[in-house]
Amino acid sequence: MTLAIDDARPPGRMRLFVVLAGLYVAQAIPSYLFAAAIPPIMREQGVSRTAIGSISLLFLPLVLKFLWAPLVDRIRPLARAHRASWVFLTQAGIVICILGLVAVEVTDVKAVLAIGFVASLLLATQDIATDGYAAKHLPEQDRAIGNAIQGGAVAFGVVVGGTLGLVLYHYAGWAWMLMIIAAISVLPLVAAVMMREDDPAAAATTPRPSLMAFLKRPEARQILWIALIYRASEGFVKAMEGPYLVDVGVPLNQIGYLSGTAAATAGLAGSAIAAWLIKRRGLSFVLSLLGGMRTVCFLLFALHAYGLITGKEALFGAAGFQTLIRYMEIVALYSLFMAVSSSEQPGTDFTILACAQLVVYLAGSMLSGRIADWLGYGALFALSTGLSAIAVLATLRMLRHVRLGHNGRPAPA
Repeated sequence: MTLAIDDARPPGRMRLFVVLAGLYVAQAIPSYLFAAAIPPIMREQGVSRTAIGSISLLFLPLVLKFLWAPLVDRIRPLARAHRASWVFLTQAGIVICILGLVAVEVTDVKAVLAIGFVASLLLATQDIATDGYAAKHLPEQDRAIGNAIQGGAVAFGVVVGGTLGLVLYHYAGWAWMLMIIAAISVLPLVAAVMMREDDPAAAATTPRPSLMAFLKRPEARQILWIALIYRASEGFVKAMEGPYLVDVGVPLNQIGYLSGTAAATAGLAGSAIAAWLIKRRGLSFVLSLLGGMRTVCFLLFALHAYGLITGKEALFGAAGFQTLIRYMEIVALYSLFMAVSSSEQPGTDFTILACAQLVVYLAGSMLSGRIADWLGYGALFALSTGLSAIAVLATLRMLRHVRLGHNGRPAPA
């Protein structure tokens, strides 16, 4: 089966947008099946919270995928299709994993984790191929739109893999839920068939993709520092947002409505707004604006924790607005990451930067509970506010030393 027509011409603009939407939806649906649907189903069946917490191990491949990203950039599983063949093979494996869950009980945590980990490895590998394709083919003026499409696809994945999965389980049971989600997950494979890629003969003349090739570029190292600091404060707040709302007396159902509504609306609205702002005002302006608004949201949490402001309305506004900001940040940061990604190894370069910002986010999440237990919510949120402000100033300072050229490749100013 030919997955992609061998064509040196760049993909058509609208065709590229459709392909990217399909590719990102392909990742989002199974991701949120495991992240948003299966954990509450396990809890309803009496699985312990400790066992359910082990689901977080499934995020490990997403953090470590930079280690094998050069292989995805380097190897063509099928001669006439590079990243398209990676997408096809990994998505087929993911569908098999989902169907494999039919044979196990949801209470069999070890079996669910084993199958889920294989699916997570496949998802991480597919993500490298998809991001590499986007970074290689999106022109500078369309990068924000491409990343907005990714945000919308994530929101769609939350609805299908998470919400629809839970509804299907409630009305049809475990097996039917999995079979229907697996069937839906087959549909995005059409995107792999629509992908257009360069002549494979040209790939033989390009440098060998590697982590060192990324680190040797000064502009890449500069953007790597931005990836490591810009979102360093967010994990502290996001991980403790739910527990804090519970501790101040907000009912669980209200927290669920808040998080679900915010994620669905922010994924679409926030991504579109960010793309529009980037096109009108540029990346530096958008990153500074979003960082400033994020700092204000964190400050509201700190003031509430110290009792300087009261009422739940301010908390709801800060929590919902923070979700909107987070989706907008991803569009801006990923556009910046694409700008620094080379055409020789786009998947490797983008993946290194994406993993860097995810690592610091997860590190903050893991430390947040310990800090809250030690110093209290007020100190945690105040620390996050200060770190957020410092990160914005440092990011702007570093961006002044990087010039984004007309071809999208950053170069030292």
